[in-house]
Amino acid sequence: MKTARLIVADSESDADMFYAVGMFVPDPFIWFEVGGRTHAVLSDLEIDRARRKAGVDRVLPLSRYLDQLKRTGLKTPCLGDVLKRVLAEHGVRAVEVPHSFPLGLARQLRGVRVLAKPDPFFPQRGVKSPGELRAISDAVRLAEYGMKAAEAVLRASRIGRDGYLRWRGSKLTSEHVQGVINATIAGLGGSATHTIVACGNQACDPHERGHGPLKAHQAIILDIFPRDTETGYWGDLSRTVVRGRASAPIKAIYASVAKAQDLVFRQLRDGVNSQDVHRAVHALFRADGFDTGRRHGFMQGFFHGTGHGLGLEIHERPRVSAVDVTLRAGNVVTVEPGLYYRGIGGVRLEDVAVIQHAGARNLTKFPKTLEI
Repeated sequence: MKTARLIVADSESDADMFYAVGMFVPDPFIWFEVGGRTHAVLSDLEIDRARRKAGVDRVLPLSRYLDQLKRTGLKTPCLGDVLKRVLAEHGVRAVEVPHSFPLGLARQLRGVRVLAKPDPFFPQRGVKSPGELRAISDAVRLAEYGMKAAEAVLRASRIGRDGYLRWRGSKLTSEHVQGVINATIAGLGGSATHTIVACGNQACDPHERGHGPLKAHQAIILDIFPRDTETGYWGDLSRTVVRGRASAPIKAIYASVAKAQDLVFRQLRDGVNSQDVHRAVHALFRADGFDTGRRHGFMQGFFHGTGHGLGLEIHERPRVSAVDVTLRAGNVVTVEPGLYYRGIGGVRLEDVAVIQHAGARNLTKFPKTLEI
């Protein structure tokens, strides 16, 4: 029984499809591999571009199959009809599909055995090629330009008598700084969304974007994760800053988080278990007097992963967390320990590391400065 690997998705939002074809296509299309050869079935709108750019052995026109189906009497053939005809033409009786494969489409493939392949669909995505490392480094540079612009605005702000930061005649808000970051990155060929500029207690929820006026002398977490619109790869960068003077508790937390990040970089290498690295961070924080748990109805301390894979997805395998995973040379992961205590604030520092045989290389160049 001939078996094919199959994806039906667009390549703008589906990382596996983009990895398979290497070009952005906004609408769902068919990719399959059978007998060691890869094929893509695309509309006339995309066919010429695909023949120049798509990383497949053969590009097939969708219109050919639509015309064939109409000649059989089918008035309005759909993508599922085309898929059945394409698979039959290649003698395929079984397909391996990603877990995200549409259920409705699978039900249309009567007579074809559909097998959901365990993630990852392309295991090789976890080990980055030199070209991918360059693309990720470029995306990290986009984040650094955004961070530089954010810090410039914060430095230019004035501390008002009411304790709020003022900029261009009004209170400086999270939204203002997010806009500066996003516009800077857009001007350089990137796309930044959901950028985090969170001050004080807002920063104690690690995925809170931040909103409203920013205050002086409080910790502000800046977390920027742009996508390069040409390559599709992501960058990720976090810094914590205080405009004014940081309190003694914030300084102590910042020092511990910086020490934890250094510890992670010393431990990362080919063959290390990410679970052990994550546990070492928890142990360091406990030794420094920073416990984790629920206090006053909120999670506080260090309650997220130490890092996550980075590439064609902002969060991809492998993770540096409580999960038992062996890291390998060529993996790219973030290193982002953090501590969060309501009434004091949050601190997170995040760089991007590529795992090597004898250690890890930091792809991030942006400096770390608490008080600005």
